[in-house]
Amino acid sequence: MTSNPNAQDHAATAETPEDLSGPPCVMTFNVNDASGAGGLGGDVATLAAMGAHALPVVTGVLLRDTAEVFDHHAIDDEVIVEQARTILEDAAISAWKVGFLGSAEGVSAVAEVLSDYPDVPLVAYLPNLSWMDEATSEAYHGAFRELVLPQTEVLVGNHKTLTDFLLPEWDADRPASPRELAAAAAEHGTRFVLITGVQLPDHYVDNVLASAEGAITGEKFERFDTSFVGAGDTLSAALAAMIANGAELHLAVSEALTFLDQSLDAGFRPGMGSVVPDRFFWAQPPAEEGAAQEGGEDDIEPQDPRHVH
Repeated sequence: MTSNPNAQDHAATAETPEDLSGPPCVMTFNVNDASGAGGLGGDVATLAAMGAHALPVVTGVLLRDTAEVFDHHAIDDEVIVEQARTILEDAAISAWKVGFLGSAEGVSAVAEVLSDYPDVPLVAYLPNLSWMDEATSEAYHGAFRELVLPQTEVLVGNHKTLTDFLLPEWDADRPASPRELAAAAAEHGTRFVLITGVQLPDHYVDNVLASAEGAITGEKFERFDTSFVGAGDTLSAALAAMIANGAELHLAVSEALTFLDQSLDAGFRPGMGSVVPDRFFWAQPPAEEGAAQEGGEDDIEPQDPRHVH
C-alpha cells in the first residue's frame, strides 16, 4: 500500500483535542427505536438540543410503533463493549446516560464499561418493561439493581415504575414518598432519584428530585390530556446534558424538567399512536394566526410552559 505523502504534514498541523472548543460529549447506551420517540434517536436529538454531543452506543433493536412495543432484539454484549471502548479511547466524555440496555447480559456489559470511569456522572433511566415476559424482566431488573445502581448519580423513572422496582413489597394504602424511594435506591448505592408522575389533586403531577434525607427540588405540571411516548428518555438525556455542561444538580433538574415540559407542549403525532416530544420546539418558526385550527382537532398547538414551582 502506498502511504499518503500528506499524512505526516496533516498530523503535524492538525489541532489537538485540547485546542478545539465544542460541546461536552455524553455517551448514551440505549436501544434503537425506529419510531424516534425514545431510544438512541430521542437521546441524540435531546442531547443536541441541550448543547451536548452524543456518543450513541446501540444495546439492542426495539420493534415498536408509536402505540406499543412488539418485540426487541438484544445485541451481543461483546459488541456493546467494543462500540463503547473504541470511541472512549479517542474522545473524552463529561457524563453517561443509560437507557434500555436490551438484556441482563447487556446490563453487565455496560456496567463493566462504566466501572472504568468512576468519576464520570451517570444518569440512569429505568423504563417501564411491562411488555417483557416476567422471567426476562426480573433478570434485567436484578442485573440493573446489582450492577448499575451502585454507579448511578441520578436514577430517573416514573413513580409507579420506580416503586415496583425499588419497593416491590410495598403494600401500604398510600403511595411511596420520594424520600422512601430515594432511601431504597441509596441502599444500592444510588445518590439521587428523580421521580416523575407523582399524582396530585386538581389535574397536577409532581416531579421530585430526592435523596435518602428527603426531597430536594421539583416542579409541578398540569396533567396532559393525552398520552406520550419518549418522555423518560427525553428527561434523562436532558439532565445528562445539563450535568455535562457543568450545571449544579438542582439547576440541572429544573432545566431538564422545563425542557421536557416544553417538548411535550409542542409534541406531535407522527403516526396513529401516542404523541412524540418535539425536542427542537425552540427552532420552529412561530405559527401563523389560525394555522392551528387548520390542522384538525388532534393536533397539539405549542403552548407556554405550564409548570408551577
